[in-house]
Amino acid sequence: MELNGVPLHPLVVHAVVVLGPLAALTALAYALVPRWRWLLRWPLLVLAVLTAASAFLATASGEDLLESRPRLEELVEEHEEHGELLRNVALGFVPVAVLAAWALGGASALASGRGAQPTRGAIGVVAAVLLVAGAVALLVTLFLAGDSGAKSVWG
Repeated sequence: MELNGVPLHPLVVHAVVVLGPLAALTALAYALVPRWRWLLRWPLLVLAVLTAASAFLATASGEDLLESRPRLEELVEEHEEHGELLRNVALGFVPVAVLAAWALGGASALASGRGAQPTRGAIGVVAAVLLVAGAVALLVTLFLAGDSGAKSVWG
């Protein structure tokens, strides 16, 4: 996969590098600051989906790049493993974000309070814990994939 003769992988990776931390930080704020949930619910869901899609595309384009340049296999072996783990974590982060958006309530943005939602009991607590764990896992795997990719390219 190429875009104007440039391999797609280094281009798509930048989307993951930007969207992944934004998704993770939004998830942490959503889980830990109930009064912001009304504002962060949709950004959390959109960022989770975009991060998963870009991680999937980055993995696919990386595999395609490796097929076109097999001599790089030894150099990028660790990066490939971390990238696949990141893809899986990002894909798993989406249902966790959906669960949290459904289970965690919060205040309304309206002065009347209309639209406020209660947290759904124990499920809400579990959703918050899973969301924090997912956000941390996303940040860690982003770092591992990015660091191993940079070392592969820059030494």
